[in-house]
Amino acid sequence: MITSVSKPETQGIQKQHLAFVLLCLARFMVILDASIVNVALPSMQHDFGLSTADLQWVVSIYSLTFGSFLLLSGRAGDLFGRRRLFMGGLALFSLSSLAGGFAPSGIWFIVIRGIQGLGAALVAPTTLSLITTLFEEGPERNRAFGITGSISSLGFAIGALLGGLLVAGPGWRWVMFVNVPVGLLALILTPIFLPETTTPTEHKHIDVLGAFLVTAGLVALVYLLAEGNHLGWISGPELLLLLLSVLFLLAFVLVERRSREPLVNLSIFRLRNLTGGNIVNFFTAATFVPLLFILTLYMQQTLHYSALATGLAFLPMALTLMIISNIVSRQIARVGVLWLMIGGLLIVMLGLFLLTRISAGSSYIGIVLPGILFLAAGFGCVMPGIFVAATSKVASDEQGLASGLINTSQQIGGSVGMALVSTAIGARSAVLLQTSSHGLQNIQNALVGGFQAGVFVCIGSAFLAALLALLTLYEHKTPAQPAQLPEAKHCHCARPVAITLPTQPLSEISQ
Repeated sequence: MITSVSKPETQGIQKQHLAFVLLCLARFMVILDASIVNVALPSMQHDFGLSTADLQWVVSIYSLTFGSFLLLSGRAGDLFGRRRLFMGGLALFSLSSLAGGFAPSGIWFIVIRGIQGLGAALVAPTTLSLITTLFEEGPERNRAFGITGSISSLGFAIGALLGGLLVAGPGWRWVMFVNVPVGLLALILTPIFLPETTTPTEHKHIDVLGAFLVTAGLVALVYLLAEGNHLGWISGPELLLLLLSVLFLLAFVLVERRSREPLVNLSIFRLRNLTGGNIVNFFTAATFVPLLFILTLYMQQTLHYSALATGLAFLPMALTLMIISNIVSRQIARVGVLWLMIGGLLIVMLGLFLLTRISAGSSYIGIVLPGILFLAAGFGCVMPGIFVAATSKVASDEQGLASGLINTSQQIGGSVGMALVSTAIGARSAVLLQTSSHGLQNIQNALVGGFQAGVFVCIGSAFLAALLALLTLYEHKTPAQPAQLPEAKHCHCARPVAITLPTQPLSEISQ
């Protein structure tokens, strides 16, 4: 076997890895922005004079546009070019970030925040689908998805830390400005390092009716989940939104079944691991996203941590998750995604049971830190497996659609989890307040009791994720195989000669 690699092939590997770093940077930026703004909300409220309802929309509008357009943008990337859509999303995200930093009023900021969410919806699915074009199915792609999974989790966890640093330093407007240089750098480097990919079909057009129906259905669903606690879950507006969401999505399924060129080819759901991976992704997000919300509130309102201290408290979780994800991604080919995911979810449940012991007098070292370390280890096992399962055996011309499904199930799952946990916290706290006096300590105990109820909801979600993984996934072990370079026409480098390349080039990135 020839172990040396000629200069053109070495340059091809380097270009491939630089492209991967670029995709990870873009994905980190859009995921980070979903949480970084939370720390700046009090400062925005003071500067703009926003009401509590208006403040909620700063968060909700991003989730609304982000979650509603993921499926459409993923499929559009398949049809019209993933790199083209990726660059368009980067430009929109960067410009809206710049405009948001200069926003003169709260209403303007909310509108711009919605546009920013749309840009994120263009970027997120295309990053995953471009990764599948850079790395063939096997150990190298598993490794790439392991890093990508840790990047997604790091974005959520680091958001509070970076937001706290920016608010305490140059001011809250920098939670928007910080995206601009990153986005511009990515825009400049993308044409150099990323290949363009399109679907090899004669007729390329979006199924307009299908696109309208699925987007309208998701808008109604995400809006319902975002505003449920404010409007009341059984209020007239909420029931109307639920009805509209169901009708639009049912109509979408009927239209897609009859369409010659559907937006979503429903036969893709015959891939058992794709369907199972998205189901597990939904319930995993319904555990992870609200859990960060609970821990943030607990540390700030009960332990009285500042925004910066709260961000630092999440740092061990972020680092552990990154390390475990990278280790696990190397073992997927040997162990298989099913048992890694079930084992990881059992570890998650162990960490959650530790967090049910939180109280008004608990310490970070004694209760919170052990709990979040178990959680990080568990999620680090689960997330790489989700990406591998949900993209395995998918045709190259449907990788954008598969990536859109992953992001959509994650976004909707997180929204459902947040709705359930917020309701549980409010209901349990109200019951405890009614059965006790209204002293400050009793109010704190009632709030902590609400947090505990929210953790139990997360336990239920993690249990469902493990059970459904067992029922829906089949054991999938990707065969070990040498890494291969993309064809020269995609990579703009010399066509690879018939030699065996080293099997661990990507490990250099994570070290």
